[in-house]
Amino acid sequence: MEKLKAGALKLGLHLTPGQLEKFEIYYQELVDWNQRINLTSITDYEDVQVKHFLDSLTIIPATEPLDNEQKLNVIDIGTGAGLPGIALKIVLSDISLVLVEATVKKTKFLRHVVDRLGLEDVEIAVGRAEEIAYGSKYREKFDLVLSRAVAVLPALVELTLPFCVVGGRFIAQKKGDIEREIEQSRKVITIMGGSLREVKPIELEEPDDKRYLVIIDKIKPSPAEYPRRPGIPAKKPIIS
Repeated sequence: MEKLKAGALKLGLHLTPGQLEKFEIYYQELVDWNQRINLTSITDYEDVQVKHFLDSLTIIPATEPLDNEQKLNVIDIGTGAGLPGIALKIVLSDISLVLVEATVKKTKFLRHVVDRLGLEDVEIAVGRAEEIAYGSKYREKFDLVLSRAVAVLPALVELTLPFCVVGGRFIAQKKGDIEREIEQSRKVITIMGGSLREVKPIELEEPDDKRYLVIIDKIKPSPAEYPRRPGIPAKKPIIS
């Protein structure tokens, strides 16, 4: 895990031997299960370190203003193979984590890898964000809401901000030219009770493409009628 270790240092993160061992196990399980179910198209050892694990850890510096004496409640929407949530949990072991995934086969992998890594205080919620967001256990209960490569930003904001407590934060991981997505999202950010804090470029040599963190603060409650029913946010996003 030398690529991951070196990249993490550039983020100010000193990964311990125990954490690196967990990432090694995570990699082996990911590649093994990927032969049976479609978890990722990226399986090369160094590529997974950089494009999955290190990419997930770029979120950590953006969480620091939320740090306090209370346990940080984190939810990862559309987690897929557990990214970025599980990678964060390996490094930030004291967070409380919920992984939301609609594909049942993927949730079986998530349960297996959480158990294999010995991670505690991790819940796997099976279902679509549009439905789970209405559960009293989840609605506006999380300090930090995360999502990576799930949908265009206007749809993503509608799917995620209802989970975020007022005073909390949503961080979307995006790559490429995202200026248009940002402009199209301004209306839905306001409707959902958010305020765009920052579009933060990831300044690492690796990965070698343009990657950003879109950081949105939750400043007021989301309207009760959002998100709309399953599939609608993606098919008919609220565009500025």
